[in-house]
Amino acid sequence: MVRGIGFSLPPGRALCVLGPNGAGKSTLLRTLAGLARPAEGTVSGLPEAAFLGHLDGLKAALSVREQVGFMARLAGSDAPELAIGAYGLDELAELPVRLLSAGQRRRVALASVLASGAPLWLLDEPTTALDDRASARFGQVAGRHLAEGGMIIAATHAALPIGEALTLRLGRMP
Repeated sequence: MVRGIGFSLPPGRALCVLGPNGAGKSTLLRTLAGLARPAEGTVSGLPEAAFLGHLDGLKAALSVREQVGFMARLAGSDAPELAIGAYGLDELAELPVRLLSAGQRRRVALASVLASGAPLWLLDEPTTALDDRASARFGQVAGRHLAEGGMIIAATHAALPIGEALTLRLGRMP
């Protein structure tokens, strides 16, 4: 259980939530996303958010274009191409998600977050399974999102390539 947390995050900023396994990082993100209820206190003032858990949450039978397109349509856009291109998925766009590697699936999940148009991204270990090149690409996309006034709250064990970020430490770090 996570207790005694309070913070505000201005537009254009990122917050990295750090802590050992079991410290409550994922629970905090799930609570901010409205997927879990706080045991006490309240969550308030959040803009529309896109949540990406430590599992990708993709439909295996959908193609990359269909998966990302679904999120784009929810955001009122019928053009997922920008998000697909941003993560270098153009050549994979017609493949079913089930045929992709773990890193490729993670890129599809991140492209879906981008396609959502949400100003706040809640990301649980966003660079899991990404190689160095894909991780750098994530950093570029995240940097543009922040430069445009977006916000990111990310639970992570590793430094993220998103520039200067605020830090919230949960539990005791080894």
